[in-house]
Amino acid sequence: MGQPVQFVRRRTYREVMDMLETGSLDFAWICGFPFVQKRDPEFIKLLSVPVYQGKPLYHSYIIVHKDSPYQSIDELQGKSFAYSDPESNSGYLYPQFLLAQKGANKESYFRQSFFTFNHAETVEAVAEQFADGGAVDSYIWEYLKEFRPELADKTRVINQSPEFGFPPLVSRLGVDLETVWRMQKVITGMKADPEGRKFLSGLKLDGFGEFPAALFDNIRQMVLKSRGAQPLAQSGPTSQSNKTVIKE
Repeated sequence: MGQPVQFVRRRTYREVMDMLETGSLDFAWICGFPFVQKRDPEFIKLLSVPVYQGKPLYHSYIIVHKDSPYQSIDELQGKSFAYSDPESNSGYLYPQFLLAQKGANKESYFRQSFFTFNHAETVEAVAEQFADGGAVDSYIWEYLKEFRPELADKTRVINQSPEFGFPPLVSRLGVDLETVWRMQKVITGMKADPEGRKFLSGLKLDGFGEFPAALFDNIRQMVLKSRGAQPLAQSGPTSQSNKTVIKE
């Protein structure tokens, strides 16, 4: 970008969104669930979406231990369950949606539930049998299958969600347009740059692209169906030292 960039990590999506709202961050890699929430006034806009295995899409996986007898979320009733983050689409919203579709009491369906605040730690919780089941990002689970098979191979997938828009990169409204343009150019041009390709290879991503906010409409609908009608963001067009954040 031709300017200094400070890289910041936070453990939860809520911390990231709070920093965007207060202006402590200019760019962030968030999840589709917080992206579709209604904000008044709005303080973010879509910048770019990762492309994974040829698509800007991913799934939520419900996983259990590889030796577990459970074959569906129905069989996990009364068991222990690990969620990833209360504002994660794949790690919380989707399993909540499944329970809502069943007409189940989401508060008491599992004997015990807890948040790990990290998809890899959710996989670990199930692999080490601290939880009978868990909900994770398919991209993270597949990544662990390749790079930490000793962990992921202790688990198996019993439910795969429909395709959702991959967790997006966003910019804060108020960042000057030239800076946003330069950031977007660097991100979307990464696959054409030798160093960028090395970075993408390490992440197992094809690249980053520009896509409409409507990519996340099925997440909007899922929120409405699982939690009842509530305001959601509408799909539509989307200082010189900038701060960028990724949720760890």
